[in-house]
This record gives sequence, structure tokens and C-alpha cells, in this order.
Amino acid sequence: MDKTASLQSNLEDGILTITLKADSKAFMLTDKRLIELRHLIQEVYDNEAIEGVIITGEGEEIFSLGTEVSELLKLNELNARKFAENGQEVLAFIEDCPKPILAAVNGYALGSGFELALACHFRFASENAIFAFSEIAYGVIPGFGGTQRLTQLLGKTRALEYLMTGKRIDAKDAEQMGLVSEVVSYKEEMLKKAKKWLTSIVNNADLALGILVTCVNAAENPDENGFQTEANGFANCFKAVDLKEKLMKIVDKQALLEIK
Repeated sequence: MDKTASLQSNLEDGILTITLKADSKAFMLTDKRLIELRHLIQEVYDNEAIEGVIITGEGEEIFSLGTEVSELLKLNELNARKFAENGQEVLAFIEDCPKPILAAVNGYALGSGFELALACHFRFASENAIFAFSEIAYGVIPGFGGTQRLTQLLGKTRALEYLMTGKRIDAKDAEQMGLVSEVVSYKEEMLKKAKKWLTSIVNNADLALGILVTCVNAAENPDENGFQTEANGFANCFKAVDLKEKLMKIVDKQALLEIK
């Protein structure tokens, strides 16, 4: 684990935990940190020992407070578009990952920090977690895909409400809306549950897990025929060398039940 990096990682029992390391008071996204995150996620793609990922913040109060204002002050119309596209590319890399990635949100997830959480396949939250897109207060909008992912999860009207007002969403409301899968009392317990939950998922066929990610993402892409993607994915499952063996075990179990 590199203690000088903005992102710290630890691999244990197949689950890679990525910690957003606070710089002074909080983890803030910059071009440098986006590159670091991209490199870590590339390792997730490439390293067979990594079966699933947890992304969490340092400490008990902050996941990420978004993009540094000093970073925004450097932008003009031309390089702002490039900055947004870079962020979108990194978060899409997370969203498209064939291995499950879970955000364990341990406090405030604001702006691009909220966008990062939304790009993960699953989200857990501690009871003190707060989600918000506060950019509208200073005349900016989310740029890393937040407008799209929030709309996909909440629908147009509800998404516009939170995007236009900057209103905060607490952990309980986030769970009721379906933004998070589970709310846990405190961070340590949340990380234990997240690891247990991910482990139960990765014990399934890893090839099929990656195909499911592709199929679900296709359902939200107007340029893709999701049904055809699903049919292709179903066929690809039969590439697995152990599929027939697993199917035969199910057949044997069914036969035993019929005998009983």
C-alpha cells in the first residue's frame, strides 16, 4: 500500500479495498487523482486475484467532497469539456467493470464524490452519509455523468429536483429511493457487511457476472439492442469450462428431490 498516494488499496481474500485518502481535511477529485483511480481500476480488470472492489473514504465523516474549487478556477469552456470527458471516461471504466464494485459511503458524498458513488454497481451507506449535487449554487452542473446516472435511478422529475436545488439526501432517504442497497450504523460494520456481501456475489461464476454488467448497461443505452446483447451474453456463458459440471450438479439435486 502506497502511503504517499491519494488512493490507498489493500487486497484481502479477493476483495480490493480502495480508500480515498484525505488531503488536509477531505478527499477531493483532481486530474491527478482521476489518473490514479484509472490505474487502480485497470489493475482490477487485469489482476485475476481481485474478485471484487470496495471504494470508501478515509475516516468516519467524509467519502469525498467532490472537485477542488481551485481546479475549477483553471477551467475555460475548452478545457472544461476535456476535464468533464476525462472524468466521465474514468467513471464509465468503473461502471463497465466486469467485477462488482461497491461504494461504502462513510459520510459526505458531494458533487463528483456523489458521481463516483453512482458509478459503482452497488452502494452501502453509514447512517451519517449525505449525498448532494451542490454545484448549482455556484453556477455549474455535474460533469462526470451525474445528471445521467441520477436520472436513470430516480427518474426525470425527481432527478431535476435534486440537481436544481442542490438539496441533500440523507442515508435513510437514499435507501428508500433505491440509491443505496443498505444503511449500516457505522463505517467498520459497513465495511464488514460490504465485504461479506461482495464475497457472496463473487462466489458465483465470474464470467456470468461480467456479462450481466454488460447486459444491464445495454438496457440504458439507446444505441444498443439490449435483447440482442442479452442473447449474445447468454451464449457466451457457455464458454465457461465448468458450466456443464455445475448444470449436472443441479440436475442431480433435482433428481434427489424427486426421489424423496
